[in-house]
Amino acid sequence: MGSYEIFILLICLSAGFAFINQKFLKLPFVIGLFFLSTALSVILITSQFWVDIDVKGLEEYLENSHLDRLIIDVFLGFLLFAGALHTNWGNLRSQIKPIASFALGGVVLSTVIIAGLFYFIAGLLGIEISFVYCLIFGALISPTDPIAVLGILKQAGVPKKTESVIVGESLFNDGIGVVLFIALLDTLRVGEFDLGHFGLLFMQEAVGGILLGLVYGYFLHLLLKAVDHYETEILITLAFVMGGYYLANHFHISGALSMVVMGLMVGNFRKSLSMSDTTQEYVNKFWELVDVVLNALLFILIAFVLIEVDFKIEYVILGIVSVLIILFTRAFLVYLPLSIFPKFFNLNRADARIISWGGLRGGLSLALVLSLPHNSSKEILLVATYCTVLFSILIQGLTVGKVAKWSK
Repeated sequence: MGSYEIFILLICLSAGFAFINQKFLKLPFVIGLFFLSTALSVILITSQFWVDIDVKGLEEYLENSHLDRLIIDVFLGFLLFAGALHTNWGNLRSQIKPIASFALGGVVLSTVIIAGLFYFIAGLLGIEISFVYCLIFGALISPTDPIAVLGILKQAGVPKKTESVIVGESLFNDGIGVVLFIALLDTLRVGEFDLGHFGLLFMQEAVGGILLGLVYGYFLHLLLKAVDHYETEILITLAFVMGGYYLANHFHISGALSMVVMGLMVGNFRKSLSMSDTTQEYVNKFWELVDVVLNALLFILIAFVLIEVDFKIEYVILGIVSVLIILFTRAFLVYLPLSIFPKFFNLNRADARIISWGGLRGGLSLALVLSLPHNSSKEILLVATYCTVLFSILIQGLTVGKVAKWSK
């Protein structure tokens, strides 16, 4: 089976799952697709017990197809740009203090706390894993993803400022989380953790990504302003995302942050001057569709990748405990600063409850864990990440609306 045949299979499965969800399950789109992809994962993993298939051959094929690189090198740039493009900067600016605190300090502290607790619990279960990998797990699982929950929040009538905090935090902590992840992964390749090297690389990735995103965004604004032809303008945005993300990563600058900043600029900076109303409608719809399709493909890919994973009982137990660790860390990092600096954050306990429970983990965490080098540590982190995302999307995603209504 070639690459094109694999792409056909993924699209057909995504379309079939979307139809089943809309016709029968009627769950929010991302939640429905993740639920069905989870069912597919169970079928594929257990199929070796009731169907005579070459599981080993399939595992080798999946490993040689480098699906992990496809996700991190291609999907991620599209997903981050699309998310930023549809974000209203005016709403974010009014809540910039809590957004900046949760997105920067929150992600860094969350990474350290989760890493420490994960390392401790793994030791109790007799699982050997280096602390650097625990830090990597903290970095990839800390960023929140609101895609599956935004529609529910709006239906529940969540206060605008609370929704803005969740959206803005997730937008920027995605970029910060990726920068932390890449910096930690680079120290892993070096062989030892050097704080100076890590700090320098983090600054290079983060500051460079933001500056490059501003440059990309301004030049893209000028090009969009120079023409009034929506097909051409969509192609220009597509070229900037693909070429810009590749060049940033090639020169060891955060492509993730550059896509976030560029998306924010295209969606907010003098938009009425750069794009006509018709162009804005088509550009927004195009990138909304790209976002939906790639999330669907990502969840289907996960179903196949899980075939490679050895679900040892201790790994599953660690994964279940990881859910509790992440829930505790999230609540701690939301409630503590709000209690100490209530005037600075200007959020009440009802807001904190929604922000805490609405911090979903999703496609980004899965994409990052899949990009890790193949070894036993990757299997441990993949099981823990999958358990966390499974609980986050299917349990938190389906109940956050009720939490929001109850908080009102």
